[in-house]
Amino acid sequence: MNDLPKHSAGWLGKLRAGLARSSGKLSDSLSAIARRPLDDNMLEEIEEALIAADLGPAVAARIAARLGAAKFDRDVADADVQTAVAAEVEAVLARVARPIEVTAFPRPHVILVVGVNGSGKTTTIAKLAHLFQEQDYKVMLAAGDTFRAAAIEQLEIWARRLGIPVIAGKVGGDAAALAFEALTKARAGGHDVLIIDTAGRLQNKAGLMDELAKIKRVMKRQMESAPHDVVLVLDATTGQNALSQIDVFREVAGVTGLVMTKLDGTARGGILVAAAERAGLPVHAIGVGEGVDDLRPFDAGAFARALAGLTERDVQ
Repeated sequence: MNDLPKHSAGWLGKLRAGLARSSGKLSDSLSAIARRPLDDNMLEEIEEALIAADLGPAVAARIAARLGAAKFDRDVADADVQTAVAAEVEAVLARVARPIEVTAFPRPHVILVVGVNGSGKTTTIAKLAHLFQEQDYKVMLAAGDTFRAAAIEQLEIWARRLGIPVIAGKVGGDAAALAFEALTKARAGGHDVLIIDTAGRLQNKAGLMDELAKIKRVMKRQMESAPHDVVLVLDATTGQNALSQIDVFREVAGVTGLVMTKLDGTARGGILVAAAERAGLPVHAIGVGEGVDDLRPFDAGAFARALAGLTERDVQ
């Protein structure tokens, strides 16, 4: 496997800036509670603040318990709470932080990307392609969201920018036939990775399930192991709705991993923690901006510190 691109200081700064609304909301809530002797009432207030920050009840309860065990009847400073939040969040996320590995042999490694319309799915596909390009993989895209002309056009524009081929058809065409064509051409062209966009029409769940099942079925006629990954793109700004999307797409698509986008546009960044705790699915990457470099492999420790409002200096 090629080496993954390393996190730069610029990316870590962008991550902290992107999560500033989430960490600020959390810090404001906790600061109003802290700086007094810790008792049962205060622990309950801390737990409620953590749940309000979308971290989820299980994680919130463990953070409160961690603080209670270490500091009961003593004054609690903001830094104590931040450190406990960071430690518990990292413990949850370290279990699921896992980049996509290009393992298929023979090639290509096929990635089916699913998600509701508006989640940033098509842009995320382009950014994932760029990540693979950075690792010297030869990438092809397939515009399998054939119900939206804008999705096809958007993917074609990104493909031209990145200098990679894209297989696209007419609006309303057969997505499974397009996926079959893309896999045929990717194999013939010696491509390492094939990333396939799909429709996200949850209002017709049965139809979407049938379409995705057909895409998988026709690809398996060429390559029994395809698709190798089914990646769900989640929009962090939807908050708790992301959890229901995981449930639905697990049912209709057999999701194997997550990418979360738009963490810079919300105060609900804690939802990634709740999603990881509840679903236990690998988190492959996160996005904190619109640029092609603003999606990076997921780093549990960096995310936990940024969400808790800790700087690198705080943890040295």
